[in-house]
Amino acid sequence: MLPLFRNYCFCLAMLFISLDGMARVAESAPLSVMGYTNELSYVAGEEISFHLSTAGQTVSMVIERVGAPNVKVWDKDDIASGGVHPIPARASSDGCSWPATFQLKVPANWKSGYYQATLSVKDESNKTASGSLFFIVRATNPGSDTKILLQLSTNTYNAYTNWGGHSLYSYHDRDGIQGHRVSFDRPISSQFNSWEVHFVRWAESNGYTLDYAANSDLEFHPEILPHYNLVLSVGHDEYWSSIMRDNLEAFIAKGGNVAFFSGNTCCWQVRSEDAGRALTCWKQKYVLDPFYRTEDPKLLGTLWGHHLVGRPENEMTGVGFLWGGYHKSHGQFMDGDGAYKVHRPDHWVFKGTDLKKDSKFGSQDTIVGYECDGCEMRWEDGLPSPTHSDGTPKSFTILGTCPAKWAPGDSLWYDRFPKDRIGAAVLGVYTNGGTVFTTGSTDWAHGLRGKDPQVEKITRNVLDRLSKKN
Repeated sequence: MLPLFRNYCFCLAMLFISLDGMARVAESAPLSVMGYTNELSYVAGEEISFHLSTAGQTVSMVIERVGAPNVKVWDKDDIASGGVHPIPARASSDGCSWPATFQLKVPANWKSGYYQATLSVKDESNKTASGSLFFIVRATNPGSDTKILLQLSTNTYNAYTNWGGHSLYSYHDRDGIQGHRVSFDRPISSQFNSWEVHFVRWAESNGYTLDYAANSDLEFHPEILPHYNLVLSVGHDEYWSSIMRDNLEAFIAKGGNVAFFSGNTCCWQVRSEDAGRALTCWKQKYVLDPFYRTEDPKLLGTLWGHHLVGRPENEMTGVGFLWGGYHKSHGQFMDGDGAYKVHRPDHWVFKGTDLKKDSKFGSQDTIVGYECDGCEMRWEDGLPSPTHSDGTPKSFTILGTCPAKWAPGDSLWYDRFPKDRIGAAVLGVYTNGGTVFTTGSTDWAHGLRGKDPQVEKITRNVLDRLSKKN
């Protein structure tokens, strides 16, 4: 019994040492608060699990629905924090596995929307720190309040987040290495305030009601789609899974409408893992993807326009990055005007704008900027038309263009494409079952933020026409 007793005493001592060590870590850690939720989106009655880490003893939380205006829907002080949790070595790829700090059931009166939870903590010396996280509330009864669904670019948020070490980019990586897998089970840097918020606030200020969803809801909750007439993509909607795309293309084929107020849209193919809690994309290093030799190459985690995938995004959006590029970004057309030149002013998209052929609009707010999508074109009698050789649908009509160009080295992504060429951001529309409108630019919403009258009128024309049943 004596050896057993000694072992018990030893284990107990080590436990106290461990607890003391954890307390010292908590004491020495800089005051901060961070966290994530267990899902990206919820409906009323579902429970949100908040996974937080902080050296503060308690956390205060304020939850707001972001819109016009922001509305505070919930707040609570003195939430027991649970303390500081370690950041695993592979947190960016595999998640943090932090325990749930507390749960909150989504109330029935919370409207569909983008919700931000602001976290704050205070230590014994009254030093404070704050942080935030986001989640989405979907409509309990899809389509009952509006026929417009805004699916947010949450995959892109995750792809650019380098918290925990890696993102899908090397420029801000901890070790200068590009990651190929990113987890949602970590604090995510949202890009909502760069693009989508400007569209949301304009829409709500102008009488439009929107329902909301995450990118991955197109994959895991496709049953919501038939309840809407119009699905929106806004800003920087870069990363799509094959199932997301399959479901939205089926929606279009059955008469559903889509408006891509976005650019660089559906550029990279990702595969969802861990029931949607992680994304895999090997990008230009596609030869390292296990699917390259052992599985269907059509599902490679690389560019949708790559010849091995053979499914250019043009087939869905009408345009793609292959024939677009950068404008006022990455050293390309840095002296550009950020405006579209109008080619077919009599089209319904331009109704009420007073725009004429070859006139320009959008330069005040640089609505053509950052990353742009286009299509291969030919010019006849001073008007551009698609060649359709790049996957652009036969019914696609080019309404406006603005020059765009790849940055040096981009051609390495496409191993069967010229290394130096000038493309264009293309504004256009096609109908194939449903109608699809595209701006071909990430920055369209900046024109709504700036209250550009022509950008506003075109946006109204699209929403008013396409939100109605065909």
